[in-house]
Amino acid sequence: MKKQKLVPESIFSPFDLLSEEIVFIILDFLDENPLDKKSFSLVCKPFYAIESRHRKFLKPIRSEHLTKVLKRYPYVSDLDLSLCPRIADVSLGVISGHCREMLRSINLSKSRFFSHVGLSNLVLNCANLVEINLSNATELKDMAAAAIAEAKNLERLWLVRCKSVTDIGVGCIAVGCRKLRFLSLKWCLGVGDLGVGLIAVKCKDIQSLDLSYLPITSKCLPQILELQHLEDLVLEGCFGLDDDSLSVLKFGCKSLETLDMSSCQNVSHVGLSSLTTDAKCLRQLILSYGSQVSLFSSFLSALFSIVTYYLPIFQVDLALANSLRKFPTLQSLKLDGCQVTCSGLNAVGNCCVSLRELSLSKCVGVTDDGLSSLVTKHKNLKNLDITCCRKITHISLAHITKSCTSLVSLKMESCTLIAAEAFVLIGQRCPFLEELDLTDNEIDDEGLKSISRCSQLSSLKLGICLNITDKGLTQIGIFCSKLREIDLYRSAGITDSSILMIARGCPGIEMISIAYCTLISDRSLMALSKCSQLNTLEIRGCPLVTSLGLAAIAVGCKQLAKLDIKKCPNIDDGGMIPLAHFSQNLKQINLSYTSVTDVGLLSLASISCLQTMTVLHQEGLTPSGLAAALLACGGLTKLKLQLSFKSLLPRCLFEHLEARGCIFQWRDKTFRAELDPKCWKLQLEDTE
Repeated sequence: MKKQKLVPESIFSPFDLLSEEIVFIILDFLDENPLDKKSFSLVCKPFYAIESRHRKFLKPIRSEHLTKVLKRYPYVSDLDLSLCPRIADVSLGVISGHCREMLRSINLSKSRFFSHVGLSNLVLNCANLVEINLSNATELKDMAAAAIAEAKNLERLWLVRCKSVTDIGVGCIAVGCRKLRFLSLKWCLGVGDLGVGLIAVKCKDIQSLDLSYLPITSKCLPQILELQHLEDLVLEGCFGLDDDSLSVLKFGCKSLETLDMSSCQNVSHVGLSSLTTDAKCLRQLILSYGSQVSLFSSFLSALFSIVTYYLPIFQVDLALANSLRKFPTLQSLKLDGCQVTCSGLNAVGNCCVSLRELSLSKCVGVTDDGLSSLVTKHKNLKNLDITCCRKITHISLAHITKSCTSLVSLKMESCTLIAAEAFVLIGQRCPFLEELDLTDNEIDDEGLKSISRCSQLSSLKLGICLNITDKGLTQIGIFCSKLREIDLYRSAGITDSSILMIARGCPGIEMISIAYCTLISDRSLMALSKCSQLNTLEIRGCPLVTSLGLAAIAVGCKQLAKLDIKKCPNIDDGGMIPLAHFSQNLKQINLSYTSVTDVGLLSLASISCLQTMTVLHQEGLTPSGLAAALLACGGLTKLKLQLSFKSLLPRCLFEHLEARGCIFQWRDKTFRAELDPKCWKLQLEDTE
């Protein structure tokens, strides 16, 4: 007689021994790849339920799925809707009905189509909201601000570019949201002294206040400076502030740690001194692109005023430097785009003894003497930006590397007078560098070999470096294993062999640009496909790359989010189909000048995350095929198309896509043949 198999009443699972607390800890380690948690939840029913209770942050792709998603995750406290361009009042009603007291933060910065009615419903039902981001809601008016005012527990609020909100609406927020600690009113052009003054009077706990580009004057500043807890104040582009109005201020803000007065054209060191009276705790000062100055002779003064009309600059001289003496704790000074003098830089070096970060990007007047004098006195400098300081030579670089051996970040794009042999000093003397920007410089392979000693390097930019070859870049791949980002844009001497070494030696690479490296082929893409964390790939202008290489990237790089394959004529539908199947995290793609046809474009509709698409000069596309693809790609928010298609597509198609939240950008570019890299660089220099 055949023996029957005994089936136990309950099957024991080793997972049953894990408490929910232990499983929560495991889930905390699965934050890098969103697909990991999804895979985890499919292991068994208990894990499915636990993952539902564990998730607190949610970033949905489509608003139409909100009901199902929020039912699946009932304990969400942080909701980011920046991937959902269309959020109507109905959607906000769904959110308020499901989340209620659990919801603490909501991001609507990229969403449209909701009104004060939906906001009121949200605020009344979600009483524990502490953070709301309404940036870019240009259609919202004071009634929406009044609805926000009912959020009594609100602590952080973004209203960037809410241009229709006025002092009345901000006044309502000031009265209703007394617990506010962070407020951004940047580009709220309808808000003036009255609204800002009410915020300062009513919201006593404000710690960070962004008033960039507001039409305010000094009338509201006394109330702002009385805020006991104010640490960060941003007054960028406040053209209503000038030295005369600031001179009436008798007291500064003692708690102030960061002050941003960039692009304040009418404020000099005189007004700055008044504003920062008693600001003994100031740690960061930003004066980029500040007030206009005149030069010496009347002729030069007239000539210079024409230039500064378009590029206003702040003069860094002895007077400004002397006003900086009041800030003994100053650690960060940003003077981008300012007119500097040698004596001014020397004085800055003498008075700012605690400086850790200095930015002189695009400053006029930076010379070897001034910069060398400054860095010699700041041996503890961690971050230095001398981008486009075109007058400095190897002398400055020698002083920088000799004095600032603890540098973590060095940005020196377009310092073209520095000789190639000077770059070896970077690797010899600055071993702690994590970020290095050498774009458009004369560095060669010997320089790269030296820089490979910087084993902590995570970001390296070598765009338009025409003297480097595989010999030098291979050293980077061998010794800089922590590299996460590398930019080789138009570095024409690079071939597959060095990219293979980068892919092999830097497995954690997340971003790589090999655009216009015309010798790159599928071999490079095959190697990069082993870099599982790659999320940004720029291979435009690589004519040897084909669909075969792109297919390998799609299969191996599941986290790919941004892809630029413009001017890759050998990429066709054969590359799009595997991309559509495997690259479900893809958000942005540029298909211009490729051989993709209707079939390939339509296949991309299966990528639910896809938001931004650029399609120019696609000879294989037909109007009907393009229309079908656009209808099928339900998550598109930005679409750049050839102008010739505008008259060939039905108006109802545009209206339908715009109602879903998609923005069209039309281009009428003619095809231009690629220049040789050296000719291209010479042409670029002629236009500067």
